[in-house]
Amino acid sequence: MTKPPATTDVAIVGAGPTGLTLAAFLTAGGADVVLLDKAAGSDGTSRAAVVHARTLEVLEGIGVSGELVERGLITPTFTVRDRDRVLMTVSFGGLPTAHPYTLMIPQSTTEEVLLARLRELGGQVHRPYEAAGVSQDATGVTVTTATGETVRARYVVGTDGMHSVVRERSGVAFTGDSYPQSFVLADVAMDWPLPGDEVQLFFAAAGLVVVAPLPGGRYRIVATVDDAPEHPDASDLRALLDARGPQTVPARIREVAWSSRFHVHHRIADHYRAGRIFLAGDAAHVHSPAGGQGMNTGIQDAAELARRILEGTEDDYEAVRRPVAAGVLAMTDRMTRAATVRNPVARAIRDTVLTVAGRGGSVRQKLAMSLSELSVDR
Repeated sequence: MTKPPATTDVAIVGAGPTGLTLAAFLTAGGADVVLLDKAAGSDGTSRAAVVHARTLEVLEGIGVSGELVERGLITPTFTVRDRDRVLMTVSFGGLPTAHPYTLMIPQSTTEEVLLARLRELGGQVHRPYEAAGVSQDATGVTVTTATGETVRARYVVGTDGMHSVVRERSGVAFTGDSYPQSFVLADVAMDWPLPGDEVQLFFAAAGLVVVAPLPGGRYRIVATVDDAPEHPDASDLRALLDARGPQTVPARIREVAWSSRFHVHHRIADHYRAGRIFLAGDAAHVHSPAGGQGMNTGIQDAAELARRILEGTEDDYEAVRRPVAAGVLAMTDRMTRAATVRNPVARAIRDTVLTVAGRGGSVRQKLAMSLSELSVDR
């Protein structure tokens, strides 16, 4: 435990990918930063595993994209299926970027790379310090920890997740709802009959399942389940893939490295700023994991906010970033609702529409630009 300084330019609460990115950009720009986190250390789980092209472009600003690419797995194709039937294939190969692909990499590795870079720049994470209070006046903001320490800052940024203390203390509402289904998340070793360099989204009457490759020969499984167990085991995941995945040659799960159940909300903060308090990442927006947009949007929030604080143009942060998150919420909600349609007639119509639309290059290009977040104004 390293006691945080009593004063700083910017205090950041929450040391996930968004907070680490913000701290690294601000530190690289010469700002004095205090980064607080309530956890004693990273939990080491993979959780968010997708890094998109636009995020890799942004992270070039602090010199970590190359290492992420080296440690991740390049997947240039996204395929939508109804069991064995291919409905649409989206290639990222022609995107206008130095990173024409999706990068699959565990969140724990992404955090490790970001933390190492922050330390190289002279920054650090102060752990474990849980924010218990946030109060502001005309000249600054004071963060009070659960153990009684105080940090006085010119600005405070909440990057402390969906249950953000910073957001709650600032009085900003978190508008939205939750999906009725629970989501299963797991990393497995398995025999997989389909290409190992593609992200696969399967539609089925029982719900969606996403299968994506990870470094080291493992696969990420994400699925909607009405009432999932807290820690799905191999038999649970096998049943999911048997019911929703490939039929001609079924998958065979050999080992479950990690699994969890969670409920997904689609919410957005009414404002990204309250006086000298700012919000970014999951503290500002949460949504369906369809498309793997969450961590990416948060990292891009961080880079934009850091730039604006350093330039003195922070008044424009909300106007630039909130519409982006609203668009991501809308897109992922459409994807989730389309994937979980159960009416047979509606499913047949959906599949036909996707198949016909997928024959057009412009539709596939537009979807690739949206998923990669390259369509966001720069």
